[in-house]
Amino acid sequence: MKKVDHIGIAVRNLEEVIPYYTETLGCPLLKIEEVASQKVRVAFIDAGNIKLELLEPMDESSPIAKFMEKRGEGIHHIAFGVEDIDTRMADLREKGVQLLSEEAKPGAGGAMVAFLHPKSSNGVLYELCEKQ
Repeated sequence: MKKVDHIGIAVRNLEEVIPYYTETLGCPLLKIEEVASQKVRVAFIDAGNIKLELLEPMDESSPIAKFMEKRGEGIHHIAFGVEDIDTRMADLREKGVQLLSEEAKPGAGGAMVAFLHPKSSNGVLYELCEKQ
């Protein structure tokens, strides 16, 4: 793992929560994008030494929508920056870690991503994130 790349936060509505981060906390909004493969709209917030990734579901079938049905808004995942995500995924599988997908998928910001199952990570959803 190179570093903590970002913290993902599930939100119901980006337009309603962005002002809290930008106006109240004074953190710059970097950009907003849609990630079709994950069915989310993402707002990137610069929180100094780390990015916050605000995640709004695009529809009810989104993994973020399902997360919020069970747990409500809040921290969704912690993402680690990695190099060679495929090798890292294979290493983790060899160590008995269950992943949520067989292959890395396109994520926000042009990254390839994969998630570790919380059952393998003491209840925490971790993301592996390889920037192109």
